[in-house]
This record gives sequence, C-alpha cells and structure tokens, in this order.
Amino acid sequence: MSTQTRSPESAKIGFQLPKWAGSFGFQIIAALIVGLGLGLLAKYTGSTKTSPNGLGATLQTIGSSYVSLLQTAVVPLIFTAVVSSISNLRQVSNAAKLAWNTLLWFAITSLIAVLIGIGLGVLLQPGANTGITEEAKYSGKSGDWWSFLIGLFPKNFLGLGASSTVTESANAATTVSTSVSFNVLQILVIAIAVGVAALKVGKAAEPFLNLNASALAVIQKVLWWIIRIAPLGTVGLIGNAVAVYGWDTIGSLGKFTFAIYVGLALVLFAVYPILVRTHGLSVKQYFSGVWPAVQLAFVSRSSVGTLPLTQRVTERSLGVPRGYASFAVPLGATTKMDGCAAIYPAISAIFVAQFFGIQLDFSQYLLIALVSVLGSAATAGTTGAVVMLTLTLSTLGLPLAGVGLLLAIDPILDMGRTAVNVAGQALVPTIVAKRQGILDEQLYNAPRNGTPFVDDSVDSTEAADNAPSDGTSTDTTSRELVDAKA
Repeated sequence: MSTQTRSPESAKIGFQLPKWAGSFGFQIIAALIVGLGLGLLAKYTGSTKTSPNGLGATLQTIGSSYVSLLQTAVVPLIFTAVVSSISNLRQVSNAAKLAWNTLLWFAITSLIAVLIGIGLGVLLQPGANTGITEEAKYSGKSGDWWSFLIGLFPKNFLGLGASSTVTESANAATTVSTSVSFNVLQILVIAIAVGVAALKVGKAAEPFLNLNASALAVIQKVLWWIIRIAPLGTVGLIGNAVAVYGWDTIGSLGKFTFAIYVGLALVLFAVYPILVRTHGLSVKQYFSGVWPAVQLAFVSRSSVGTLPLTQRVTERSLGVPRGYASFAVPLGATTKMDGCAAIYPAISAIFVAQFFGIQLDFSQYLLIALVSVLGSAATAGTTGAVVMLTLTLSTLGLPLAGVGLLLAIDPILDMGRTAVNVAGQALVPTIVAKRQGILDEQLYNAPRNGTPFVDDSVDSTEAADNAPSDGTSTDTTSRELVDAKA
C-alpha cells in the first residue's frame, strides 16, 4: 500500500487571501469604499458638521488624528532629509544645475496647467447663469507678495508659530487654547542654511552629519509605521468628508465644479502622461509608482501631510536618487501646486469675473498666468488654494467677495486639487533626474507587486545583492535599491 506524505509547507497552507488583497493600493481603495459607506450612513442618520452623531464624531476623530500624525513627522523629516541631501550633494557635480532645472520644470508644468484652466474658464463659462443672487462675503486671510518675502525669514530655529484663542463660557469661565503651526518654507530655508554651513565647515561637521543621518533613519522608520495605518486614516477622512459635506452642496455651482475637475483630469491624465512618455519613461510605471501618494493626498487634502509618502514613492518607486529627492520633493510641497495654484485660481478668477459681469481682456488673462506660475510660493505654509485665489483676484482687481461664493464647495474641490499637486511634486523630480542621467531606471521599471515599497528592516546585505549594476543611481543607498522588489 502506498502512502502519501505532505511536506511541512503544504501542511501549513490553509485559507489565504489573494496576494493583491494585501497590497497597499488595494487597502486604500477598500478603505475609500468603506469610508464612503460609513460617511453616507452617518449623514443619513443625522450627523452634521456642528452636531455630529457618534459615528460622525468617530470618523472625524480618526481622520484628523491621522493627519496630525503625518504632520507631526513633517518638521523633523524635512530638516534631517534636506540637511542630509545637501551633504550628499558634495558628491554630485551638477547640484546647481539640478536645482535650476527643478524650478524651471515647476514653472513649465504650472504654465501648462494654468493655460488649461483659462481655456476651460472661457469655454465653459462657469460663472454665467448660476442662479445665485446673494453676494457672499469673505473675511479670511489674503495672499500678498510682501507677506511671502517676510515669511522667508524664520522667527525661530524650528520655523514654528503659536496662536492662542480665548473662549468665555456661559458660567463666566475663561478657557485659553493654544495651537502650534509650522511654516514649511521657513523650515526649508533653515535646513538649507544648516546644510550649506555643514559643508563649509568640512571635517569638523562630520559628527553632526552622522548624527543627522541617524536621526533621519529613525524618523523614516516612524513614518513607515504611520504610513502602514493609512487605510485606517483613509476610512476616517473620506467618511468625515461625505458625512459633513456630501455631494449635495454642489448645487448651483455644478458647472464650476465640473470645470475644475475636468481641468484637474486633463493635467493628471493627459499632460503628465505626455511629459512622462516624451522623456522615454513608462506611463504605467509612473502611475503605479505615484498612485499611493495620490490616493492619500485625495483623502487627506494636505500636500504637506502627504509629503512623507510622496518622498518615499519618489525615491523607491520612481527611482529618483535620495540626495536629490529629499531636496526637490519638500520644495515641491510648498511651491509646486498645479491644482491649487494653477487650475483652481485660473477658473475661479474667470468665474468671479463672469459672476459680477466684469469683462476680462487679454492682458488680464496674461496676469492670471503670471500670478499662477510665480505666486504659489507666496502661499507656502498657508491654506494654499483660498489664499492663492485672493492673491489672483487682488492682482486683477476683482472683488474678493467672490471667494465667499466658492467656500461652500471648497472641501470637495480640495480633494482633487491636492491629488494633482502631489502627482506633480513627484513628476518633476523624476523628469529632471531622467534628463540629468541620474534616474535609476531599473528601479523605475521594476514590478510593483501591489506595494510601493518594502519595510526599512530589509537586510542591507540582501539589498546590496539586488543593487543594479549599471550605476544609474550614484547616491542611492543599498537598502533603497532592494525596493525594486516592491
């Protein structure tokens, strides 16, 4: 009688989820669906922005807590990453050329985006026949060039600011709450100054640079833990957005919303793929590499909050060397906003002009393009889209009251705007790295297998064994190169 034996491996095999079910991308999509369902449930059981029910409050807490976790890591990440990248630039002969090309491509892609916005505004006439008769007011912060110049100078070493609010309750008790904020552009300025100073000091700065490199490694490990729970944060963020705003707030501004999303779609799914293809790169690989960051940007509505993941996929999925990516991506998070600072202000300015019956001439359309290309830096560290719109309207001499008309649907628009912002912030470093011959194309073209990266705990020896042999990436660490498996 013959007997069959089973190997230990086969004996352990039971019910297993499909491989794709464990991928980061699938988990985010599943979280979007679950969040949408929970948000609708909360909305139709009476949850509102001012008076959320139990489910609505839970979704709000989960979403806001996750964004807070991401933003907490931004300050140490930018500082240590930029200082480290500048110290690595001593090994790169064309550092100044990389910086110049980065700014140039920021401007080129912003110009293309704003021209699309102007074209859609003229073609679709979003401000005509809206049916809105009430003139909305706006009393928020306005953008201006002088504030931008002043904002470049840090008020303290960490670029942090604090504001306090005094609240008096019915029983005459006084409550003081203090919130701390940070200006990303100021942190960038501080980090660049410290990095350049370390280079000038030379050998004496080696202990400091080694400490900075160790701190960066620790911060990236913490960020990895935060990113791993992104699906949970996504459930809270999208659920809260649906519960609070729904889609019924679009109302009579439907044509304007349609114009914005058509413009965003054209930039994301037409302009960016054309640029990728003309540089000899795979469009499929670009989208599969950047998509995790785009998804998180869509639900979090924060380019700065998404920055850690944007930088990670730019390095590990798109093959941009860390020394360059850690400079270009944080810079892009403050000044590269094709959604918030190009498409949106262009269409919105035309909407406001049409709504108030103001005829724009050719010179004013040129001003819209100029402000959009140069003005995004003037809104760095603030609520970009709304402040950018006030900057555009004030430059054109249009009524700022028009901003108030659009605030009701701003959260719905902000999801798409931020997604396009982040896609562009990863695109430009990829293009520049390709043009300068430093892009790791083996890493760029590697199979994704459903995840944008692997854990930092991958053994460095294994990483070295998997490193590409063509020398395309000169300053990427051996641990990064193994991420081609992802």
